[in-house]
Amino acid sequence: MGPKVDLKELRKNGATLLDVRTTGEFAGGHVKGAINIPLDKLQQQLKKLPKDKVVIACCLSGGRSGQAVSILKAEGYDAHNGGGWSSLDRVLNS
Repeated sequence: MGPKVDLKELRKNGATLLDVRTTGEFAGGHVKGAINIPLDKLQQQLKKLPKDKVVIACCLSGGRSGQAVSILKAEGYDAHNGGGWSSLDRVLNS
C-alpha cells in the first residue's frame, strides 16, 4: 500500500470521478459530478475518460472500483480507488 492520497485535493485539482456501479445503482444516488460507466462496460468505454486527468473510481463498497483501478492502470491512467461512493461523497464534501 502506497502513501495515502488526498482524494479531496485530487478532486480539487480536476480529477475525474468514475462510478462503476450499474446505471440503476447510480440513479439511486451518487457523488455529484461523477461519470457512470458500469465496470462490465469500462474496457469498451475508456475513451470517455481523459487520459491526462487523475481518475478516482468508486462503487458501493470499494470492490468493483478496485477492479476498475487495475484496468485503468493497465491502460496507462493515474487511477485511485475512492472506495464506497457514500463515504467518498462525505470525504469530498466535508
